[in-house]
Order: sequence, then structure tokens, then C-alpha cells
Amino acid sequence: MIQENKALNIHAAEAAIFTILLMGVLGFLIIKIEVVPHIAIMTGIIMLLLYGAIKKVSFKELEKAMIDGVKPGLGAIMIFFFIGMLISSWMASGTIPTFIYLSIELVSGKFFYAIVFVVTAIIGVCIGSSLTTAATIGVGFIGISTALDISPIITAGAVISGAFFGDKMSPLSDTTILAASVTGTNLFEHIKDMAWTTIPAFIISFIVYLILSPKGSIESMEKIEIIKETLLNMNLVHWYSLIPFLILAILALKKASVIATLFSGVLSALLISIWINNGVNLEGMLNLLYSGYKATSGVADLDSILSRGGIESMMFSISIILLALSMGGLLFRLGIIPALLSVVQKILNRVSALICSAAGMAIAINFIIGEQYLSILLTGNAFKDNFTKAGLEPKHLSRVLEDAGTVVNPLVPWSVCGVFLASVLGVSVMDYVPFTFFCLLSPFITLFYGFTGISLQKKR
Repeated sequence: MIQENKALNIHAAEAAIFTILLMGVLGFLIIKIEVVPHIAIMTGIIMLLLYGAIKKVSFKELEKAMIDGVKPGLGAIMIFFFIGMLISSWMASGTIPTFIYLSIELVSGKFFYAIVFVVTAIIGVCIGSSLTTAATIGVGFIGISTALDISPIITAGAVISGAFFGDKMSPLSDTTILAASVTGTNLFEHIKDMAWTTIPAFIISFIVYLILSPKGSIESMEKIEIIKETLLNMNLVHWYSLIPFLILAILALKKASVIATLFSGVLSALLISIWINNGVNLEGMLNLLYSGYKATSGVADLDSILSRGGIESMMFSISIILLALSMGGLLFRLGIIPALLSVVQKILNRVSALICSAAGMAIAINFIIGEQYLSILLTGNAFKDNFTKAGLEPKHLSRVLEDAGTVVNPLVPWSVCGVFLASVLGVSVMDYVPFTFFCLLSPFITLFYGFTGISLQKKR
């Protein structure tokens, strides 16, 4: 899906009109009609196929465009399979249940959302993966919120905000490395420069989560004691159950392959689950990896918390991603995205316009294609020369790419991150978006700096 590989050369106005129509239809179907995202995206694909047919583009070429669109996402899809197995194996080994138990010991209803935000941020920085953080400790916090009778929706917002703070500021994060490499910025210079926007967004988010955090009630604390006692009775709380998490963190620090890291986490968890269950049940183990962990404690709330994971649980997410990437392939091949990219280049005469245009393009690509890597790659390549001509450091562009690219993806219902997070946390994107304060604030702060010139010193 490169800009030059297109079947049509269309006018920017036509591309803009069609894009607005497409986004309007998708938004109406998902938000107003509340259909499943698959149907909305398939409607978009049909619109694009009809548009291509009207423009006399062969269906063979349109089919190839859809296939080419999917190819960049195959790596993410494989990771999703492994994360599904990771969650189910970490449930069986007691890794996530032990996290839940320890977190219950640490937190109460008071300051709950703020604590969730800070803890997930710290773990996110250590691991360097927002999705892994949300799928492990995030799932645990969702379970705790249910046990405490606290809103799982706001908890999901705090988890996602913390996880994407960690993803954004970690030198281990693939998006952080990608943003720095695309713009030719030193990785640690990039992270240092991001502090200008990230620290204010973190502080404001922390204060809001403090204000929103409720006080624990006697009823909820009694419920907590039942949860703790049941976890102990299920033989799922052990110090050695945290070994898979330590292995995952160490391999992440050593910058091992993501697949190898996740596989190590799954394998170590399976070995511990064998130890816990005093033997090997090969059929049960294989079913666990596919169908997920099924808890039968007799405590309904706890069973709903623990019954998660497995390859099967990822199928809903993966099917949406395949459709969204196919739609992105058509948008490129039909010349719509290239036409939109070209028009933005013509309106860059001030620093404020430059920052706003780069941020706007990164956000737009997230919404049109639903893929954060492409939002970073395309925007970075499109604006690199313009930032140089304006006398701005490359690190300023890489910061914009993260502020408006990386953290915006989970806010899009049909995006890779949005679909995944809704699946593992059990909260819809439209529900958690208003409470992802860090992700919402980051683009606005980078726009504020663009208009004021704060932190945007030019080259001498």
C-alpha cells in the first residue's frame, strides 16, 4: 500500500467528498444504528468497489488491492493469536488471578481509577506494549472493578490511558521506535521531547481519575473478601505464578521478538498450570489455548472475570481487522488516500498550519484505515521535508506522530487497537472513549504547542 501504487489519479476535492461520505456512513451504522462493525466496514468496502467499477477499474485489480491491504496486518494478527493463548494460559497458571489478588490487597475503592492509571502506565513502560499490558494487568483491573462494584467502563478508560502512556514513552515500544526512525530522530531524544506533551496529559489525567474515583462501600469490601477466599480455594494464587510475567518483561527488555516473547509467556504459564494441577491433561491444555479458560468456582462474578482468553476469543477482532485493512487497500488503489495526502502539502505556510496538518493527517488515517503504523509511516514520510524547510527539528514531527497517531488508534471503533481492547476488556469503544483522558488530551496539547510555538525551537 504505497502512495504510487494506485489505479486512479483523482482530484483532491472528489477524494475528500467521497471520504466524508464513507466516514459518515460508517459512523451512522456503528453509532446510530449500532450494527456490528463488520457490517459497517463491509458496507464501506461495497461502496469502494462500486466507486471503482464506475471509474472502470477492473475487479481483478480491486481484489488485488484488498489482498495487498491485508498484508501489512498479518504480523499483528499473529500477535493476536498469541495474546489469546497468553490470556487463557495466564488464567490457568494463576498469573492474572495472582495479579488480581495482590491488586485487591493494594487498592480499595478510594483512588481506584488513579491507581489503575499509574500501575498500568508503569507496566506499559516496562513491557513496551499497550495491548499486552491491557490484556494482562488490564483484564485483572477490570475484574477488580466488577468485584468492587466500580464502573468497568471508567476502569477500562484508565487502563487504556495508562497502557498507551507506557507504549508511547517506552524505548521498547514498536510505535515509539517507528516514529523515531521514520523521522530520523534519536530514540531517546524523541522520548525526551515527548515529555513536553506527555507529562501535562499524564498529570491532568491523573487528577481527573482521582476526582472520579469512588469510595469503597462495606458491601463491596465484603464481596472482595469472598473473591479473595475463592481465589485461594481455587489454588490460583502463588508467588511462582508471576514467573511468566517476569519472563515476558525480561525478554521485552532484551528486545526479543514479540512472537518469541509471547510464546515464552504461554509456555512458562502452561508448565506452571501443570504443576498447579498435579499432572498433564494434554486435551484440556490444548482446548484451553483455543477455547479459553473456563472458571467454575460457583461465584458468578469471579467466574465471569476469569473465563477469558483463547484463540477463539480473538476471531471477532481479527475478522474486523481483515475487513478494515481490505478497505484501506481499496482507498489507496483507488487514489483516494494519495489525493488527500497531496492536498495537505499545498497549505503549509506556517508552523501552526504544519503542526495542525500533520496531526490532522495522522488522526484521519487512523479513522479512515484504522491502522496506527500506517498513520505514523504515511504522515512521517509526507511531512518530513516540510518540517525541515520550516526549520523544525525532526523530533518535533516524531512527537506529533505519537500524539496524534499512536494514542488515537484505540479511540476508533474499527481500528486494530479499538477492536482488540473492546474484545479483551469487555467494554465497547464508544463506551470507554469518554474516559480515555490521556489519549484524548495528547492531540489537543500538541495542537496547543503548534499554535503557541512552545517547545518548538527552530534550528539555528
